[in-house]
Amino acid sequence: MSGRVIVVTAVHAPSARFLPEAYASLRDQRLPAGWEWRWLIQEDGESDRVRPHVPDDPRVSFRQGRPGGPGVARTLALAHADGEYVKVLDADDRLTPGALARDLAALEADPTLGWATSRVLDLLPDGSTAAFPGDPDEGPLEPGTVLARWSADGHRPPVHPASLCARRDLLLALGGWMALPASEDTGLLLALDAVSRGWFTHEPGLLYRKWEGQVTGRPAHTDPEERAARMAVAAARARALAGSGWRWPVTR
Repeated sequence: MSGRVIVVTAVHAPSARFLPEAYASLRDQRLPAGWEWRWLIQEDGESDRVRPHVPDDPRVSFRQGRPGGPGVARTLALAHADGEYVKVLDADDRLTPGALARDLAALEADPTLGWATSRVLDLLPDGSTAAFPGDPDEGPLEPGTVLARWSADGHRPPVHPASLCARRDLLLALGGWMALPASEDTGLLLALDAVSRGWFTHEPGLLYRKWEGQVTGRPAHTDPEERAARMAVAAARARALAGSGWRWPVTR
């Protein structure tokens, strides 16, 4: 078998300085024979502060667009995603060795799986890492599993959406990331969970950087009224999809 994994990164000016580290983690990935990756970097805006940090590599492309948040930037990047799989990599995060190969192995081995996630470690400012509590066991996640855990655990998903790798056709069928100012990746994860089986790899696949400038650390992200609205619409979308009876893969 052979194919292509498209890595999609939304970036804004404050996080651009981390792109070389993200690139190093991607460059060091080893894929099975015949497989390759391409990196689509999409700036959420049109500044002159991101391009200097973009690696000089023919496998890497850089584009800009009107600011609309990371979900908009990632969805715009899908216009150029010409591979079987789409992998998320935030600009300030790093893949662990073998992360892409593990995602690919799970999805290629079972065509009934629509998406894959992995264990995530926080990358702290001092360079140390910390694990998240409550990871599921390694293996398949049946439809509805993520929504049920998310609903029961105070809107904390059991798997991290920043580690997501999904089949491109399924991602497009769901419309990409949600049109929300934040939690757009959780909304997509819930939608994927509503209509398809997923996979969780227990070996860490992502280092999730904690730093002062990250979007999730801003006061607006935790505003109770907005957060309640985001959670409500993400849950409603997932439940509507689950109730529609549409499932992936589609059988004829």
